[in-house]
Amino acid sequence: MLGHLRGKPPKLYGSVTVADRGQVVIPAEARRDLEIGPSTKLLVFSGPDKRGLMFVKAETMTEFIAHATTMLSQFEQMLRSSPKEKTEKNR
Repeated sequence: MLGHLRGKPPKLYGSVTVADRGQVVIPAEARRDLEIGPSTKLLVFSGPDKRGLMFVKAETMTEFIAHATTMLSQFEQMLRSSPKEKTEKNR
């Protein structure tokens, strides 16, 4: 799912200044490119060593979690049906 991110460097949209109430304005080009509208929910994460922030669309994280859950279920099924495990059950 997130494979489309591989190989693409991050795009710099400019700089913003934090207002007195902690607000920032997301540049218009970024909002257009990333399809961020007035009702878009964003999750905010700290960066490595608390040196930055990362914003991720909540819907993207939901999709990622659903995909990861599916992959984990498939992995569990593979482990349950592994030939080694079947051999040990027959002993």
